[in-house]
Amino acid sequence: MRKLEQIYEGKAKKVFRTDDENVYLVQYKDDATAFNGLKKGTIEGKGVINNKVTNFLMQMLETKGIPTHYVQQLSDRETLVKRVQIVPLEVVVRNIAAGSLSKRLGLEEGTPLATTVLEYCYKNDELGDPMINETHVYAMNLATPEEMDTIRDYALKINAILRDYLKEANIDLIDFKLEFGRTPDGKIILADEISPDTCRFWDSKTMEKLDKDRFRRDLGNVEGAYHEVMKRLMGE
Repeated sequence: MRKLEQIYEGKAKKVFRTDDENVYLVQYKDDATAFNGLKKGTIEGKGVINNKVTNFLMQMLETKGIPTHYVQQLSDRETLVKRVQIVPLEVVVRNIAAGSLSKRLGLEEGTPLATTVLEYCYKNDELGDPMINETHVYAMNLATPEEMDTIRDYALKINAILRDYLKEANIDLIDFKLEFGRTPDGKIILADEISPDTCRFWDSKTMEKLDKDRFRRDLGNVEGAYHEVMKRLMGE
């Protein structure tokens, strides 16, 4: 399969057309951003780790009944994915108070939540990805009620699967971001990535942060934390 022209470049990935109209090629970068792009840097080897971890977890989720865009890993940084139209929503799933939730609600970071919290943000960099609710979604025609039912159900099921799976690797899933896409026939499937960039991973025993917060908060050993996640999940 041949890689053709680039059609999109985001903060962490580039997307290319291929000679198969149903498949895109995603290339992961080492660029790192935080606070809606206000902080920028590089995490050496991040693209390789995020590509491998994402593909590993998506294949696992497929075996549990979650449809994903994953097709085939081509190299350390490149993966083929199904062509989808991304639903312009970031779905944030929270199990334990951390980050912006702690600041907004005055909850001490690390406080277990009595129930899993779902939040939706409008994917728009110029607006800073503002938080919205389902009535906003319908008012802007971002998704239908049926699609939102599917997205909500998948998000909660993915959370349950990942929490149990990661616990076996002594990793607590604090919170994470998901994105979904529509296939050409209108089916909603999981897209984007699941990685230390998009999840808060804490060591189950020490509560050490093993994710992008090490970059956001200048905690040091960012590359080591990313490698640790890959090692625990994949033995690499």
